[in-house]
Amino acid sequence: MKLLIKSLFIFLLLLSCNKEKKTITIEKVDWVKHEIKLPLSNSLETGKTYLSIYPQIYSFSKNKTHDLTTLVSLRNVSETDTIFMSRADYFNTHGDKIESYISKSIYLKPLETIEIVIEENDSKGGTGSNFIFEWHKERTSNDPLFEAIMSSTMAQQGLSFTTQGVRIK
Repeated sequence: MKLLIKSLFIFLLLLSCNKEKKTITIEKVDWVKHEIKLPLSNSLETGKTYLSIYPQIYSFSKNKTHDLTTLVSLRNVSETDTIFMSRADYFNTHGDKIESYISKSIYLKPLETIEIVIEENDSKGGTGSNFIFEWHKERTSNDPLFEAIMSSTMAQQGLSFTTQGVRIK
């Protein structure tokens, strides 16, 4: 009887450890499908947003850093109006432009979200990276929302935090 109980216990222990991880595949944004040519003169309001991100943070001292995956979220919070993005530039800690994510104006339909992912092993931005976004919207519509989630999981430890963009002139 003891052997049966031990065998059952070991079987259940092994069964619980071998759970298959579910992988969710999120379709990447096809930026080209979102391209749009804005009229040269229009009645849209133009705005800029600054978003700080932290793909690298200090750990233990200023001499050791820890890399994080960064998800930058561009959100149209309007239920009725489309917004247009004409700039999404990524800068490193020293203010040098690393990349421009938008080469032609794109649109976000009502309640649509577009994401930019800075992978965990991409440390070229450093500890003080940031984005500048330029957008256009109907004057009566809400401003778009720009957020970032920085996260990392190592062994049984997890770390995550968020930042939110601020409108600039």
